[in-house]
Amino acid sequence: MNDRVTPAMHALPDGEAELTLVVRLPWEDVARLGQEAGRLATQLRRPVTLEEAVSHRLRSTRVASHAKPAGEQPPAVTASASVSSLPSRPPAEQARQAIDRITGTAGTA
Repeated sequence: MNDRVTPAMHALPDGEAELTLVVRLPWEDVARLGQEAGRLATQLRRPVTLEEAVSHRLRSTRVASHAKPAGEQPPAVTASASVSSLPSRPPAEQARQAIDRITGTAGTA
């Protein structure tokens, strides 16, 4: 068992909260997070971590859902909603293709 105990949530001085969690994602979603981090880094003109890209994405989704008219409900978000249906491939092949998409080397090998 892990001897180190990390609180799951703690308050930050700016009034926000920080959560610590582990998420299991398909490689395609990891690749999309990398693309999101790349777009955010270009926009902010500085390096961006995947954690920062996820936080930015969650905040922008929250703001967008609050901006809808009162009668509209935001669509339910599921883990598979952002993943297109792809033919089954071995995990190693999925990982290689996801890394290729992140690094921009897809199709050059």
